[in-house]
Amino acid sequence: MAERTGAEAGAETVPGERENGEGDGGCAGAVPVVSLGDGWEGDGGAGRRPEDEAGRGVVVAFGQTLKTLRVREGLEREEFGRRLGYSASTIASFEQGRRIPTPRTIERADEVLGAGGLLCLWKEQVERAQYPVFFQGMAVLEKEAVELVSYDTLVVKGLLQTEEYMRALLGMRRPVLDPETIEQRVAARLARQDIFGRWPAPLLSFVMDESVLRRPYGGKDVLRGQLEHLLLMGQKPNVVIQIMPLSSEESAGVDGPFTIVTLKDGKKFVYAEAQGTSALQTDPEQTTLTAARYGIIRSQALTARESLTFIEGVLGSL
Repeated sequence: MAERTGAEAGAETVPGERENGEGDGGCAGAVPVVSLGDGWEGDGGAGRRPEDEAGRGVVVAFGQTLKTLRVREGLEREEFGRRLGYSASTIASFEQGRRIPTPRTIERADEVLGAGGLLCLWKEQVERAQYPVFFQGMAVLEKEAVELVSYDTLVVKGLLQTEEYMRALLGMRRPVLDPETIEQRVAARLARQDIFGRWPAPLLSFVMDESVLRRPYGGKDVLRGQLEHLLLMGQKPNVVIQIMPLSSEESAGVDGPFTIVTLKDGKKFVYAEAQGTSALQTDPEQTTLTAARYGIIRSQALTARESLTFIEGVLGSL
């Protein structure tokens, strides 16, 4: 698998995107890419890196536009925030590029300020700016996926995390993350969870080791809330959650966690992280083998019904 580092990795055209940044889902001729940067899903990296500055510029420019339109309308931050459901300090954070608003917030701001769609033009760019450069390709793939399957061994998958669990993980990072970066990453991860409300609904399958359920990151209350959330998500008709028990004597997942995304044209992509290294695998042979491996992992894990019962048991023991 080809490897690129530093600026070269950051400049690589990401599978699923054109060079102008528009996702088209096409990956003919794509080559395997490894981007070395701060881990995203497992929170294993070193915080904001230089390659994120392009996204930072987008957010700052959006904030300046937002402020200009607000001032033009003669609205103070307090009043503007009240209409959007935010405090004046949060509006200041949006305008100064320190926090990233959700697409719905941008739409509402456009309406309140009578911007005529000007702010809405920023939605896609601002949304992409939430993620490190190396993860933007994966974020695009998640939004286009007809199927997403994942195996996790250390933490609950980002798509399934509660906000409290996210903050607990991000607060454990070393080197320590600054508060603005933590807020940005929480907002970005929550935004990704829109995948559960999409229609047509993608097929989502998650297998996680039992140890993930028992690690009290952030304390028992945080873990209790996370387990309750898993039980709720496991009730969705398009979501399957399975547990690989510690008592299992066989596991095809010994090489570690990974995620497989399948697009509507059948193309598969494998994303993995380890110790700050993030890999997006596009080689057809390797993605096919990884998909087969996931099938074996699922067969070795508890069934979906057994897994929900198992989670209830862990929750009851807290």
